[in-house]
Amino acid sequence: MKVKIVETNGTKIAVCESDKAIIMDGQSTLDYIVSTGFEYGCRDIAINKASIAEDFFSLSTGIAGEVSQKIVNYQLRLAIIGDFSGYTSKPLRDYMHECNRGGHLYFVQDEAEALEKL
Repeated sequence: MKVKIVETNGTKIAVCESDKAIIMDGQSTLDYIVSTGFEYGCRDIAINKASIAEDFFSLSTGIAGEVSQKIVNYQLRLAIIGDFSGYTSKPLRDYMHECNRGGHLYFVQDEAEALEKL
């Protein structure tokens, strides 16, 4: 996994990229965000879509809810960067829309949008 730290508006953001899924459920999310936050001193993290298990995008698995809950409970912010146009599920699209209106989890197209949201 590659990590770079970007500072914008006085906030340190960890921008992470991985070729394999590192967020697969609530526990792996907690492990990842706490270790990244501690190691780099960041409460805001941007991560590429490939770092998220594909099951996350099937709402019936409950993984998206677990991940969201960990992010909110620990008062962190996470932006997932990628192309989400291939997902046609209305509930998933609605979920992503609602997340983007909130203050903890965002689905964005590129790093620039992630940095703007965070």
